[in-house]
Amino acid sequence: MATMRERNDRKSGKKQGPKQRPEGQRERGWSPKPDSDSRPREPRRIDADHLIWGRHAVLAALANPARKGMGRLMVTADRATEIESGRLAPNGHKAEIQEARALDKLLPPGAAHQGFVFKVAPLDGVALEDIARPASGVIVMLDQITDPQNVGAIFRSALAFGARGIIVQDRHSPALAGPLAKASVGATERLPHARVTNLSRALEKLSDLGWRAVALDGATELTLEDALDGQPTVLVMGSEGDGVRRLVAEHCDAVARIPMPGGFESLNVSNAAAVALYEAARAQRRV
Repeated sequence: MATMRERNDRKSGKKQGPKQRPEGQRERGWSPKPDSDSRPREPRRIDADHLIWGRHAVLAALANPARKGMGRLMVTADRATEIESGRLAPNGHKAEIQEARALDKLLPPGAAHQGFVFKVAPLDGVALEDIARPASGVIVMLDQITDPQNVGAIFRSALAFGARGIIVQDRHSPALAGPLAKASVGATERLPHARVTNLSRALEKLSDLGWRAVALDGATELTLEDALDGQPTVLVMGSEGDGVRRLVAEHCDAVARIPMPGGFESLNVSNAAAVALYEAARAQRRV
């Protein structure tokens, strides 16, 4: 004769025995690992300040000796083949192959990675003296220019026109990665930069080292051509809204404008920097 299971019978006071679950039903609060866990995981979105993307920017970073032993290189299969066959990673970086859509998910919307993404910390700057000695050529100083596209474009122009380096203020400048590195097309990896706490004190030190500073301002009478004399020159560029700050301008040897005979005085700051760098390079050649 079959025995009856114990149950919680309030009248009888009997204890309830363990319930049997229907076949296939699992205890609440627990579930097995999904099958997808056995597949390679796609990378999660990363802070853009720790990413470099785009062919030129990533290849420049891979070629930079300062990047040796650091970073995570994520590329599509065809780009991995390109890097290997062209020996484009001379500092030992190994490519991690990802689908293009996985790389898309890492980046801000609309970012064009071209199959190249490099996760790496922004580069540390060099000492001001490393750029300034010996005193010759041109240096660019950026006074609170925070737009990454503008800063990246200025790096690109500064490298193209042979500038010695770029000086930025530590607290008011974007990281040299993400959209900035993409806009620079690799120039941030090839052109040294110095981060300083105070631009005015940096200008004083540069003056002691033999540099002459020229600030750009559209409201002054002196033209840039007349202000440049071929001496070692620091070009000081201000933000589009406020320009070069008063105290910084007071530490410059001259404040000059780019003449615009077309009557439309509204150059983007990165375009103005390119014009100023061209003029400064030309003045250097005349000496």
